[in-house]
Parts: sequence; structure tokens; C-alpha cells
Amino acid sequence: MGRLLIERRKPAANNASTAAIETIREGILDGRIAPGARLKEEELARELRISRTPIREALLVLQTEGLIEATPNRGATVRRYAAADLDEMYQLRAVLEGHAARVSADRISPEALAVLHESCGRFEALRSAGDVHALAAENQLFHDTILDATGSDRLISMVRKVVELPLVYRAFLWYSDEQRLISGHYHRQIVTALRARDAERAETIMKTHVHEARDFLVAEVAANSNATSQEEQ
Repeated sequence: MGRLLIERRKPAANNASTAAIETIREGILDGRIAPGARLKEEELARELRISRTPIREALLVLQTEGLIEATPNRGATVRRYAAADLDEMYQLRAVLEGHAARVSADRISPEALAVLHESCGRFEALRSAGDVHALAAENQLFHDTILDATGSDRLISMVRKVVELPLVYRAFLWYSDEQRLISGHYHRQIVTALRARDAERAETIMKTHVHEARDFLVAEVAANSNATSQEEQ
């Protein structure tokens, strides 16, 4: 697996399991650990400088989240998703995030709007610099800010169950610069709609934004799957 995880200081013993969960999850979601990659307890323990027990606990938690799966003779691996699975997840994401944008249009604070405005500026700077992983993190901050503005714990939980799955952030690794530019344009349009308290427009733009990401990602996954199948034949 190599040193794919984010560098972190050695976690405190009483928080080792939580730190392992966060680190491995982050490595999967931002694309450092690829779908299908094996997660070996011994290697992870050595890299994170903790014992294998909290690693084992972390892998169990991530399995319940759907990020990894355990199979006989292979152990834990990062879960792969077929194009059809991703299509369904993004359909759900569009509905839920669209609704979140609609709700946020009525509830978002001036402070949150300022955060979104600043995020758009950073997004453009990161796009120009070609910092893909930081760009993915900035994208997540943007969407989380809108979600948090709903003030609905139920909605937040539902959205994150759909969004926090493999390949969600990894789409940015495959985007061309033009596609990232379009993504940033959608962000600015969403902020404009939220500032105007235009709930309908905010929902429509968010849905379109998510659907475009879905179309691109599903096509890429399908193409990669076909290429892999041809190689195996």
C-alpha cells in the first residue's frame, strides 16, 4: 500500500482508534487509497505508529460505513462501486443536496455566506495552482457549509451517508481544468442564489451541479471498468 495516508503525529493511546478511523477514512475519500486496495493491519499499524488493535477496530467501523469490505482470503479492501451504484447514489445526492440548498436559502447566516464567498475565491486559486487534493477539501467545505446552514441534524445525516462514499471526492482527480472551472462557476451561482434568498434557484443549481458531476463520474467508472474487463480477458 505504501505511505498513502496523510502524515499525522502519533495519536494518544486513548484516542488511537478514533485517529485511525479519521486517517484511513480521509485517505480513502481523497483518493490516496484506491478502490480495491488491500488494507493490511500490520502495515497500517506501522505507518500510524499504533498497535493493531485500534486498527482492527477502525476497519470494523469503516466497514459499517460502507467504505471498506471484508472478503475471505483477502481481508479488508477499499470498496469498489459499479457505475450503476454511483448513478443511484448521485441521484439521491442531487435530491437531498438540492433540498438542503432550498432550506439554507431561508436560514443561512451572513457569516456562513461570507464563508461560502471566501471558499469560492480559494477554489479558484487552488484550481489555478493545480492542487487537486486541496481543491477536493475546499469543495467539501463549500458543500458542508450549506448543509450545516439547514440546521437539520436529520438532513445532515442523510446527505452525508450518500456523499461520504468512495469516489465522491476522487472525481476531482479525473476532472480536466475546464471541468473544475465549471464546478467553481456553479459554486458562485449557488452563493448568489443563497444571498438573494432564492430557494428555488438555489435548489435547481445545486441539482444541476450534482448531476453534472454524476454524468462525468459514471462515464469514467464505466470506461475504467470496461478497460479492466478487456485486460482480464
